[in-house]
Amino acid sequence: MSIFNNLPFEWLVGLRYTRAGKRSGRNSFISFISLISMSGIGLGVAALIVVLSVYNGFQKVVTERMVSVLGHVEAYDMRGAMPDWQAVARQAKQHPEVRGAAPFVELQAMLVHGGDNLRPAIVRGVLPELEGTVSEVTRQVKQGSFNELKPGSFNIVLGAELAKALEVKIGDKVGMALAQGAMASSGAAPAMRSFTVAGVFEAGHNEFDSGLAFISLEDGQQLLQTPGPMALRMRVADLQRAPQVAFELRQTLNGDFMVRDWTKVNATWFAAVRMQKQMMFIILTLIVAVAAFNLVATLVMTVTDKQADIAILRTLGASPRAIMKIFVVQGSMVGVLGTVFGVAGGVLLAANVDVIVPFIEQVLGFKFLSKEIYFISAVPSELSWPDVAVIGVTAVALSLVATLYPSWAAARVKPADALRYE
Repeated sequence: MSIFNNLPFEWLVGLRYTRAGKRSGRNSFISFISLISMSGIGLGVAALIVVLSVYNGFQKVVTERMVSVLGHVEAYDMRGAMPDWQAVARQAKQHPEVRGAAPFVELQAMLVHGGDNLRPAIVRGVLPELEGTVSEVTRQVKQGSFNELKPGSFNIVLGAELAKALEVKIGDKVGMALAQGAMASSGAAPAMRSFTVAGVFEAGHNEFDSGLAFISLEDGQQLLQTPGPMALRMRVADLQRAPQVAFELRQTLNGDFMVRDWTKVNATWFAAVRMQKQMMFIILTLIVAVAAFNLVATLVMTVTDKQADIAILRTLGASPRAIMKIFVVQGSMVGVLGTVFGVAGGVLLAANVDVIVPFIEQVLGFKFLSKEIYFISAVPSELSWPDVAVIGVTAVALSLVATLYPSWAAARVKPADALRYE
């Protein structure tokens, strides 16, 4: 009690008004409305934390699957070919954060099987023995073997959805037509080159599973008539440090190279993700705003009910600013408590999405995510403490804004008018 006794009287009165009074049902009703406002703020904050955590989880899963195929950093030789790629790879791996480097070529091709099954695809020529150091593709092969991509074998490894669309299996032949290189040098319609399906991989990302294929690096160079690979793909120790590593490699590599990190390879996609997250935050914040501005009605009712108390405090020497502080304290307490309960509930729910969602699916008898459609069967969640901090500060700020008008109205109450009918 001594702690409360040392508080300024504005705090003591404001905290007293937050609790239900015993003299009338009106006080209890006002406190009930305050409880509803507090609950609304808490539910809005919790919903915002959970939704953004699930959104972050999906973004993380998609990013990991995307980067598992793309690699972290790519260095392109501006001459068009990199015949001395081994020297460039050795120099790149001198950077303390580069863990692996592998060459590749990339072709735009049309794959055909059976005469009427045609699909466009990006075809990459790689070295199977080095590809595992820069990507996860070698570990994503579901059928066949990635090691069958030997020089001169003209074998091909297809994405799972691409193989399904072409209706091929291991050992089948697919035709490849290029609009570049030797096969189209005559200016006529591009000739066909036959490849044998040696494997099928599944990255879990539809863009790659339905439009990407791998062949031997030497076979790709032969098709393009190039003396070496066009670029190196590198893997770094920390995925999030890739932009900084790319910048440093750009300064240190000897030669004319265009170095880009994984965020630049799919810049449009990542920009869209950022925009969607911002819009989602704004939309869901409106839920918190509606609950916060319920405080306006609560405080207006409180000011009307407490006009006699306000008049007595004014006659005892309380300034208009002191009266205003009383109702700011009352509204702020509702907002802060609602935010605290909402943050606690939201963090608890977001941290246990992997338990809560399966329980709900079991009770309702259906799955929220079908693996056949989304390539993911569980709802992911990635709790971001900076997001939690922003949500909490935003909720408290909205609550403070909601207290301004009722507090200002309370400060303008004239003691004589308020006591006239008492």
